[in-house]
Amino acid sequence: MDPGRRRHYGAFYDGPPRGPLAVVWGNCQAEALRVALAPGLPLTTVRVPPVHELTAADLPHVARLLARTRLVVSQPVRADYRDLPIGTAQLRAHLPADARTVVWPVIRYRGLHPWTAIVRHPSDPAAVPPVVPYHDLRTLGAAAGRSLGRPAAGAFRAVAERSVAELARRERACDVGVSDVLRPLGLDAVHVLNHPANPVLLALAGRVRARLGLRGEVADPGRELLGGIRAPLDPQVLDALGLDPDRARPHWLVHGTPVTEDDVRAPQLRWYADHPAWVPAGLERYAADLEVLGSSCASPLGGR
Repeated sequence: MDPGRRRHYGAFYDGPPRGPLAVVWGNCQAEALRVALAPGLPLTTVRVPPVHELTAADLPHVARLLARTRLVVSQPVRADYRDLPIGTAQLRAHLPADARTVVWPVIRYRGLHPWTAIVRHPSDPAAVPPVVPYHDLRTLGAAAGRSLGRPAAGAFRAVAERSVAELARRERACDVGVSDVLRPLGLDAVHVLNHPANPVLLALAGRVRARLGLRGEVADPGRELLGGIRAPLDPQVLDALGLDPDRARPHWLVHGTPVTEDDVRAPQLRWYADHPAWVPAGLERYAADLEVLGSSCASPLGGR
């Protein structure tokens, strides 16, 4: 095992401290929620790897941890996720009888970044394009030889509303949700579509605490929990959403370093040449949003 990984998840691998435990289970959002939730929680929380990083070698550590866990705060992870028995329902087999479970949603919001996308392909579910681990619908269109038109303001609003509605739909199967806070928070909602900003995470932590019957306010941790990568902010998108277009940002921020959209687009186009299956997969997955955004995806460039 990588020594750095073992140090980072020390209690998970080397044994958690004594006493009853709480585990926050899911993707990269889970660790951020754990940090927001931990202060004042009457249980010791343990940092665990995100589910997409777990391997078969981790399963004994998962079972040992869950045997002492009294609270699991979990995203809806499907059974046998990545061929491992780590789905939310499967965790219950390892929990004490008196353990509680609170299910919260995978948070994605595309309102601020309507062109940004996440695309997976079954041939390599972990593969991501270079520079930033996100796709751009305009770049996917270019890789397919198709032109995406410039949308009207109403299209940007429609994508935002569709995104909130989709999250609200998925929240119906959860115990708590935050879809209602995204639009009101404006620029403070997300840094990129799957990295909610602190106000969203703190609202979620507060609702988890309320679900558990705990009193007290959730405190800001004093650092941005998921702000390592921040997507560009288009002034026309901001204006369409009733936000201040003067706060637009034409570039990505990657761990504080500005990266232009051109510096992302060119390497990703080369990546698509080597990974052509991701292009139709992305265009198919986001076909509804592309239709709303007024793309001309049905008409390849050059009339082919």
